[in-house]
Amino acid sequence: MTVAALDPFSPVQLGPVTLRNRVIKAATSEGRSPQGLVTDDLIDFHVGFARGGVGLTTVAYCCVSPEAASAPGQIVMSASALPGLRRLTDAVHASGAAISAQLGHAGVVAHKRLTGVTPMAPSKFINPASMAYCREITRSEIAAVIDQFGDAAQIAIDAGFDAVELHFGHLYLPSSFLSPLINRRKDDYGGDIDNRSRFVREIAQRVRDVVGDRIAVIAKLDMDDGLPGSIWIDESLRTAALLDADATLDALELTQGSSVFKPMYLFRGDVPVKEFAKVMPPAMRLPLRVMGKWAMGTYPYEDLYMLAAARQFVPAVHNTKLILLGGITNRDHLDTAAAEGFDFMAMGRALLREPGLVNAMKSDPGVRSRCTHNNKCMVTVFGRTHCVLDPEQRYGPVTALEVPGEPKTVVPLHR
Repeated sequence: MTVAALDPFSPVQLGPVTLRNRVIKAATSEGRSPQGLVTDDLIDFHVGFARGGVGLTTVAYCCVSPEAASAPGQIVMSASALPGLRRLTDAVHASGAAISAQLGHAGVVAHKRLTGVTPMAPSKFINPASMAYCREITRSEIAAVIDQFGDAAQIAIDAGFDAVELHFGHLYLPSSFLSPLINRRKDDYGGDIDNRSRFVREIAQRVRDVVGDRIAVIAKLDMDDGLPGSIWIDESLRTAALLDADATLDALELTQGSSVFKPMYLFRGDVPVKEFAKVMPPAMRLPLRVMGKWAMGTYPYEDLYMLAAARQFVPAVHNTKLILLGGITNRDHLDTAAAEGFDFMAMGRALLREPGLVNAMKSDPGVRSRCTHNNKCMVTVFGRTHCVLDPEQRYGPVTALEVPGEPKTVVPLHR
């Protein structure tokens, strides 16, 4: 076991916010806001992680505008969402954790059937996953999107969030500007990596101007997206260095993969082709069964699978703390990340399987996650995200049904 340089369970500063420990619940699709507003179910979801011991929980994909949505039911950061967001942040705070809002604009991942408008990209682009046409964003629209991120950050402050996470990954609109595969612009937002980094830098600066030192600012940045000719580590290191020199961010969460093609590069492990086929329209089921593994990609799971790429960023930044993501499931992994120079550790599927895992690891360093990386949780995003191996999440709490003259019988309540 690697000797830890830092105690992962000790209090730590993230910008102006003190977290009770270094473990972050990473943003994962939730499916618990079907009308685009906070529900009791969404509150219970995040309170579970707070009670389970995380230092910070992240509300996944809050749209900076209605046309920024990537899926139905996502929360748009607006005045109408404020009352519910305040209930959510108050509940998480009462349970001992801090809470962050992930702010994003889908760009090429959006679809006109959902938003009512043609998706935008740095340059004209056809999304190979949806076959949707994306038009080139104009200079005035670039400025408008930058302002939308700033406005969304103000909503986060008004709602009581402790941090915002700017989604600069997975080939959503900001990330797609970093990709030479998608960004073929001839102006000062295209060309070399310094120009292609301009958009994310301006978003970060606008958000920092809005929030000042009232809340923390995190960015989720692609190290590489797994697509030939697109984002790779040599250039993402430059983007990280530019953001670091701007001193607009408190932390960078390092990620990989895309939501455009080969999405399993982000997740690794089993490819749930059959499960995806079951929830697709009939015409898509056979093609998905035949071509699914090729389209989604096949990448074996291994513990700490992003570490080899992420350690390249440790000497590249000086003002910005780093968050390690990917295959973190036990105390040894937390200690390894700390010893490698990472300030925070983000966990997703392991906490989806066991919301109380952090408390369990703190009490017993030998505890191991029950997540099997079967990735069937990916399919549940079409309804209500949950671990398929957790009976309470899948079926609801077990209660006793009393039948007159008979002993009590335990039955699951289906949701």
